[in-house]
Amino acid sequence: MVKYFNCAGLLKSSWDQVCIAFWERYPNPYSNHVLTEDIVFREVTPANCLLSRRLLTKTSRAPRWMERYLPAHMSSKAYIIEDSIVDPRTRTMTTLTWNLTHARMMSVEERCVYKVNPENTSWTEIKREAWISSNLYGLSRAIQEFGLARFKTSVTKTMKGFEFVLAKMQGEAPSRTLAETATERARETALAAKEKAKDLASQAQKKQYV
Repeated sequence: MVKYFNCAGLLKSSWDQVCIAFWERYPNPYSNHVLTEDIVFREVTPANCLLSRRLLTKTSRAPRWMERYLPAHMSSKAYIIEDSIVDPRTRTMTTLTWNLTHARMMSVEERCVYKVNPENTSWTEIKREAWISSNLYGLSRAIQEFGLARFKTSVTKTMKGFEFVLAKMQGEAPSRTLAETATERARETALAAKEKAKDLASQAQKKQYV
């Protein structure tokens, strides 16, 4: 049994800009789980299409109940293959990604097609499909449900990361992430507490000499 998922997305940037951002999207505040990216090969076909294959290393912490079935060195990292083809004639970019790590336990294949939005040619539409499967007897359904939930979360982060990189490319001020806002507020709180502690210490010293 295979879990199938599909969704559509829209980026308010031109297809050319999205293609450039695709290669520049790491790092961004929403991709802290992406550790490395390496180009395995790249070539231009006689039809002037760009073919690429990349190897991505990501953190991929498995749930506790799944960790018992994984070797210790494999429970926190995952290796992903990403194939892509950019066709400037039809103005489409198609990507196919799949995991090498834990593939026997759970396989996740994703296909994305980036095209010019027909209603607004200055925007880009994304059609995304995913297939999640598991051959682990007795746990396949639970693993597939887990994989689907994680994939949906990943899609949201991917879109936010794309928007961040595109805004940066276009010279706009990218919207601040929740983590950045929380970090700044924590620093402000810590600074205020530190100043208050100094004031209290100063007052205590003055009372000793009174």
